[in-house]
Amino acid sequence: MTWLQRNRRSNRWTDKLPSIFVAWLILSIVVACGGGSSTNASLPIQTSQTPQTPQTPQTPQTPQIPQTPQTPQTPQTPQTPQTPQTPQTPQTPPPPPTPQVPQSKHVVMVMEENQGYSSVVGNPSVWPNLNHLISQGALPTNYYADSHPSIGNYLMLTTGQLLTTDDSSTAVWNVDNIARRMLASGVSFKVYAEGIAQGYLGGNTGPYVIRHDPFAMLSDIADNPQVANETIYPFTQFASDVANGMLPEYSFIVPDVNDDSHDGTPQQADAWLQMNVIGPLSSYSAFEPGGDGILIVNFDEAEDSDSTHGGGHVAVVLWGPNVKVGYRQASTTVYQHESMLRTEMEALGLANPPGVAATAPSMADFFVQK
Repeated sequence: MTWLQRNRRSNRWTDKLPSIFVAWLILSIVVACGGGSSTNASLPIQTSQTPQTPQTPQTPQTPQIPQTPQTPQTPQTPQTPQTPQTPQTPQTPPPPPTPQVPQSKHVVMVMEENQGYSSVVGNPSVWPNLNHLISQGALPTNYYADSHPSIGNYLMLTTGQLLTTDDSSTAVWNVDNIARRMLASGVSFKVYAEGIAQGYLGGNTGPYVIRHDPFAMLSDIADNPQVANETIYPFTQFASDVANGMLPEYSFIVPDVNDDSHDGTPQQADAWLQMNVIGPLSSYSAFEPGGDGILIVNFDEAEDSDSTHGGGHVAVVLWGPNVKVGYRQASTTVYQHESMLRTEMEALGLANPPGVAATAPSMADFFVQK
């Protein structure tokens, strides 16, 4: 057979391919669309499902307790508008400490007579030594006596009361007083008086006048001769006690009327004061630096023509290691003899001064504060 014959035979099969393909395509479409009623049509194959595990029965829920109805909230009170803050007042610094009178075991008081402030202060031609002492010590510029004549002022200096204004009185007074306080507290004291013997309790004798010696009119001494003998001495004893370093805690010096400017001249009184009191004390250890001595030169009253505050304006001088040097009173406080009594007792550590001295202003301003 030739190649042409074989080729023709082969073409007969291939010629039939298109018809076969078309028939297959139509059948596939019919099957996919579910068409045809033939029982031999292929059905979709169902995949068998895995049997489900039976569910565990649910636990019955506990019945809920009905909630307590909420109490209706009280409506809030509207806030009070805040008061604007008051600006803070700057704090006032604390007041300075109250001045104190320093304690002393050597207080010396010497009395002068009947001179006004202006006749003494700034008058060195008459009182040269006292004016020098003023420059070295402290001067109260508002100090006034309590009375005219003398006796009431001396009693005020020791009892805090005037008691009498009769200069001729020799009455003995049983009242609270500085001598009673010193005796009770064991504070040593002596009265050094010109013109008398030790323990003298009589009246006026020579230039000595009892009204200038108030301790001799206090019952604690006048009614007890033993106490009088232990506390009242002639002035000559003062020089001996200074020389031997034996001054008591309190000394009260009574010049006679010739040496206190009462009957004698102021120049005579000034010279006596320097020679017998200021000079000897200047070399006494208590009045040297570091000591505790306090010297007070006081006048009982001014001239009779000056009755300001009762007894007139008088000069008082304080001097000692603890006294301000060259100090003149800066305040307007009025001081009188009751203030001096209080100040002396504070220096001696004696509380509750008698009479009006209890409420009198203290003279602590004149002392150095430590």
